[in-house]
Amino acid sequence: MKEHVDYSLYLVTDSTPAILGPRNLVDVVEQALLGGVTVVQYRDKASDTGDLIKTAKALHEKCKKHNVPLIINDRVDVALAVGCEGVHLGQDDMNISEARKLLGDDKIIGATISSIEEARIAVERGADYLGIGTLYATSTKKNTKDIIGINGIRKILHYLHTADEPSRTIKTVCIGGVNALNIQLVTFQLTAPSSPTTTPKSIDGVALVSAIIAAQDVEQASANLKTLLSTPPNFTTSPPPTDNWTSLPALHSACLSATKALHSTSPLTHNMTNLVVQNFAASVALAIGASPIMSNNGAEAPDLAQLGGALVVNMGTATPDALRNHRLAIAAYNAKGAPVVLDPVGAGATAARREALAYLLASGYFSLIKGNEREIVAVARASGLEVVAEDGELQQRGVDSGAAVYSLEQRAYIVSRVARRERTVVLMTGATDVVSDGERTYAVSNGHEYLGMVTGSGCTLGTTLSAYMAASPGDKLVAAVAGMLHFEVAAERAAEVEGVRGPGTFVPAFIDELWRGRMDVVEARGGGEERWKVEALTVRDEGFLREL
Repeated sequence: MKEHVDYSLYLVTDSTPAILGPRNLVDVVEQALLGGVTVVQYRDKASDTGDLIKTAKALHEKCKKHNVPLIINDRVDVALAVGCEGVHLGQDDMNISEARKLLGDDKIIGATISSIEEARIAVERGADYLGIGTLYATSTKKNTKDIIGINGIRKILHYLHTADEPSRTIKTVCIGGVNALNIQLVTFQLTAPSSPTTTPKSIDGVALVSAIIAAQDVEQASANLKTLLSTPPNFTTSPPPTDNWTSLPALHSACLSATKALHSTSPLTHNMTNLVVQNFAASVALAIGASPIMSNNGAEAPDLAQLGGALVVNMGTATPDALRNHRLAIAAYNAKGAPVVLDPVGAGATAARREALAYLLASGYFSLIKGNEREIVAVARASGLEVVAEDGELQQRGVDSGAAVYSLEQRAYIVSRVARRERTVVLMTGATDVVSDGERTYAVSNGHEYLGMVTGSGCTLGTTLSAYMAASPGDKLVAAVAGMLHFEVAAERAAEVEGVRGPGTFVPAFIDELWRGRMDVVEARGGGEERWKVEALTVRDEGFLREL
């Protein structure tokens, strides 16, 4: 059995009254097995040895009926007395090598680890699988120093992938705060490729405690978790064929179709942004054919998400209350499978904003992340990547300064790498915008300098992109390019309108041109394709991003 264990849905028991309640643990575990649990770990730190053995024997009988291994937490003596399939050892428990001598080679030994060094030692001493965590804070794990998050697990997986053969082949399970609301996001994030040439090591399963043990209907909760693990999440779509993505005529045709789709569907764009730009964003949304709503109340999001639109999360006002409302809204739109756009305003500027960005990235999935060079580099760092200089040292410049640091080729590399990392579309704005889904990367050189002189122009670009993605959900990258071209060509045209003498007179002309650009496409007068400056880019590995 040892070589063929399915670690995908790993149950860790909890016998405390706060989690188990008055129910019988053996009955609860039997219901979990009926629901599809694939491994059971019996963990009980309070009972005496006699009671542990008695309960473990009863649990083993239930597990054997379902051909599921029973693992005993910590107590090698109990595992030997019961004759079950193995043990799980923490950092303060018996040494793995000593446990192996007592149990023999045919038994499973798992190890709790939270660092690369602990992983290295566990593999060296012969562990069969690693329980990596703690992922999130939980009611059963109060020690916050052990919380390593998604990036901490990514870092360990990256080490295992690049180490020796035993490290590459060892099984891995993440643990800590996983539940039905986040299990698909966790597995989605931890199976993301980080480079175009390798398939990195990913987790083999998730370990859960209260999400199963504390459930009112344990069998149903387990079955639901099993289904969530085996089905793609609502918030992502399968990538479209990419063999002709460099054909600009095909891209132009797809962009025009996206504008028509937006006009015909008039999708909702739900903007969670600061009060300064709400009026401007609403006017832009109406001009392009979308239906705007400005609401920073996360409690409204579950109802709004049912309307077939998209959400824009603007980090301009990164207060604790705003972030909590953002998290509620992100969860609601993810559950519906609707697009979510993140605008990480000023993400690298202060420690508070860096913490806010990390909080939002852990809150759910974003269909598109847009920002300037400094903001996207901050996203890269929040995703567990770091910028290194030519001498191999960590490079800090370019994040806090205002001037552009990177060449077009380097910017394309950053955007593509982060897009692959987060399995999303990433847009880095600038004199030439670069947008990528990790496989396809485009440069767009349209726009006008007046956009940089108007408060909220970046926010309203986010509004535009969200509407395009809601109207054309099948290809998020093409939808983003179409939105960028509509927005930026309108800016060029507005700057040429008679009477426009600067940014103040530019804004009303810009809104007019957004509307005109839409109607020109709908009424077959052309969508300004003669102005489009789009280039399909070949991305090289520039080598200055590395795992943290």
